[in-house]
Amino acid sequence: MVATNGTNGAVEVDGLVKRFGDFTAVDGISFSVEPGELFGFLGPNGAGKTTTISVLCTLLHPTDGVARVAGHDVLRARNEVRSNIGLVFQEVTLDDYLTGEENLRFHAVLYGLHGSEIKRRMDPLLDMVGLTDWASQQARFYSGGMKRRLEIARGLLHTPRVLFLDEPTIGLDPQTRVHIWDYVDELRVRESTTMFLTTHYMDEAERCDRIAIIDRGRIVAIDSPGALKASVGVDTVTIETADDATAREEIARGLGVEGEVLDEGEGLRLRVPDGESFVPRMFEHLTVGVRNVNVRRPSLDDVFIQYTGRDMRDAEAGAGDQLRANPMVRGFRRG
Repeated sequence: MVATNGTNGAVEVDGLVKRFGDFTAVDGISFSVEPGELFGFLGPNGAGKTTTISVLCTLLHPTDGVARVAGHDVLRARNEVRSNIGLVFQEVTLDDYLTGEENLRFHAVLYGLHGSEIKRRMDPLLDMVGLTDWASQQARFYSGGMKRRLEIARGLLHTPRVLFLDEPTIGLDPQTRVHIWDYVDELRVRESTTMFLTTHYMDEAERCDRIAIIDRGRIVAIDSPGALKASVGVDTVTIETADDATAREEIARGLGVEGEVLDEGEGLRLRVPDGESFVPRMFEHLTVGVRNVNVRRPSLDDVFIQYTGRDMRDAEAGAGDQLRANPMVRGFRRG
């Protein structure tokens, strides 16, 4: 975990606490996000993820500790923070009866942009997200993927230093998800924008430079995806046999490894330090027929389970519900 004492990070959190009455939602967390970094923030339902993001976006006041975004204190310089961040919520927040261009212009005016400056910023963004030919169409005629692309363009229109992406691809088909990430990757190169991501898709979390996992209000792990997976330290070997119960007994007796018999017909699962070297030794102790063997390296799902005790399927689908429920979201604007 990285404590933040300086002011060079795009996001800096030091000893952050947020209480609601007697309940502590965020319990003294510290971390930093570097400029230009794609930072993933994962956590089970109720872990404190939404509360933390709400503080960083100035939607909630911290109880204690310090949080800075783009060098500005979230409590003492809320307007400056807001002018330096962009938000892409989990659910669509466009006005369906405005055109794509009108949605962008309305957002630009809220952020104090005027005249030719709006067009100068808007046209390249529309081109980048592939919506130039659709700019004069009402947003209600856009597909789900097109709306999300327009929201990403809107979030970048005022050139924010930090873009918060709350489940940016939830509900989209796999092909559209890939396209959204193509745009996000291009944005990182072209705009050098810091991106703060919440997601429950592990393949998206794999894209992050670093990931923080929050559980019960505390950061329980923070590192690159590769380092986090290495910290799990075991491979998963799954075998399907003619008699999984007998196979489990033979492996436990011969190799001292306790396996887990899965649901009927799904085989036997074992967790071992080196799956590739384990499999040949395993066959030496088996008398039952083996139909299939699979060796899997640790995944981010394994990391999540190890540090939180829960599967990602039990995690919160996104931080959007609480953010959208906050009346400040609807009136979120510069000033």
